[in-house]
Amino acid sequence: MPLPPPATGRKKLHTRQIICEGFLRDDGLWDIDGWITDVKEEMYSNFDRGEIPPGTPLHGMGLRITIDDNYLIVDAVAVQDFTPYTICPQVTPAFKKLIGMSLTKGFRGRVRDALGGTQGCVHLVDLLVPMATTAMQTAAFKKNVALRAAGSQGATVKPPFFDTCHTWASGSAVVKREFPALYTGKD
Repeated sequence: MPLPPPATGRKKLHTRQIICEGFLRDDGLWDIDGWITDVKEEMYSNFDRGEIPPGTPLHGMGLRITIDDNYLIVDAVAVQDFTPYTICPQVTPAFKKLIGMSLTKGFRGRVRDALGGTQGCVHLVDLLVPMATTAMQTAAFKKNVALRAAGSQGATVKPPFFDTCHTWASGSAVVKREFPALYTGKD
């Protein structure tokens, strides 16, 4: 369903596109690739890079994290193909600091401590949030299949997504169907 029409006339000035993809590697690890692109509809100048014509990316940056089944980052690599300033790509090696971090609870704080402010790139740091959720969606696939199978057979082990949203509330029709032993009948 599209958004409703705007209430007044408007002019588009900026488009930010974020793409995140999850991959199962041949070695059993998981790669999560993220890309952020910012495009302006007006000419930009006063950058080291010179004039940036409308429709040309101001930012075009990517990040790959490799994780294990426990959501621990075992490798990270960052690239910056389009930046407003020529010194921007100098920060990409700093994203190796992600190695050893867990994507579970407290991840955002750990990232902020390691790569926040002048220690990193705000655009790549912002990209890590949708990448983390993409990682959960990707690497959880095998676990979720097993959890649902166990739930339909009466297991009472709560899945990690239980009570995290409206659909997975303990009183929802979905929980009643897929995890009947955990169904409370109360939303």
